Amino acid sequence: MKERDRTRRWTQGPRVVAIGGGTGLSTMLRGLKNHTEHLTAIVTVADDGGGSGKLREDLGMPPPGDIRHCMEALANVEPVMEQLLTYRFPAGSGNLTGQSFGNLLLAALNGISDSFDQAVARMSQVLAITGRVLPVTNADVALEASFENGAQVLGESKICAFKKQQDCRIRSVRLLPRRPPALPEALRAIREADLILLGPGSLYTSVIPNLLVEGISDAVCKAEALKIYICNIMTQDGETENMTASEHVKALLDHGGPGLVDICLCNSAPVNPRLVERYREEDAVPIPVDREAIERMGLEVVTRPLASESSDYARHSASRLAQAIMELYGERADTKVF
Repeated sequence: MKERDRTRRWTQGPRVVAIGGGTGLSTMLRGLKNHTEHLTAIVTVADDGGGSGKLREDLGMPPPGDIRHCMEALANVEPVMEQLLTYRFPAGSGNLTGQSFGNLLLAALNGISDSFDQAVARMSQVLAITGRVLPVTNADVALEASFENGAQVLGESKICAFKKQQDCRIRSVRLLPRRPPALPEALRAIREADLILLGPGSLYTSVIPNLLVEGISDAVCKAEALKIYICNIMTQDGETENMTASEHVKALLDHGGPGLVDICLCNSAPVNPRLVERYREEDAVPIPVDREAIERMGLEVVTRPLASESSDYARHSASRLAQAIMELYGERADTKVF
């Protein structure tokens, strides 16, 4: 990399693309926005449960929930606006019970926009977000899971309960319709990225669905950026019980193809025993990091203390995770050819 280009990148911050959905992605974004302004979150639109699912059913729009969480994480607004975005209507509010005001705002913007991604862009302007948030596709998609016993279930919100009922592992997931078109801006962001992040988040329902959109996995595999998979801290009840870190990576590569990831970043900090005990009641445990198995797949394994010490859940610390990611970029980026 030329010296002038390196200086420009670090002055403005590297161009980071984060691919996923759910709480894990939004947590990471909260930390990363303190390190670079050039953030692009590419977010799954396969959710069909909760308030998002209700709006999807009633209005025929893509699910707003994961998109909204990412915009909240990147927003630069007054405290009152922040409270409004996260406000949920209480029980007894009729059809609005449990619904988020942020979801309703995005639904209204979708109603006056030509496309869902345009509605997201308009809401991003209202919230003065750092970076940008992109739905991975504007298509109306559903997620279907196939299990090792041959059973199948359609609908992201049904997968967890169905898996527990079947008592066997998920073999693969797919989108219906198959290979929907990616948002062109998402593909462009991946091609131009300095750093691409996959996860953290629900493996089969938040991270992998993005790779099933036409062109996304191919663009990531061909990208010259440094590519990091951030492994979850705990296994997930109804999705990844008894899976090791290498099995998470294998599922990712099986759906996305070789060359998808350079580094697997895992937590090394001990999880609070009180939390471990509580998670055990849900059949969730800290994910074992089987380093040699991951390295045999051609990935480098890096461990850092990433777990939050203050959360009531075994989750990543936004600041610790962002710091570890940026340190890795600083150490390894020059070994990639930009």
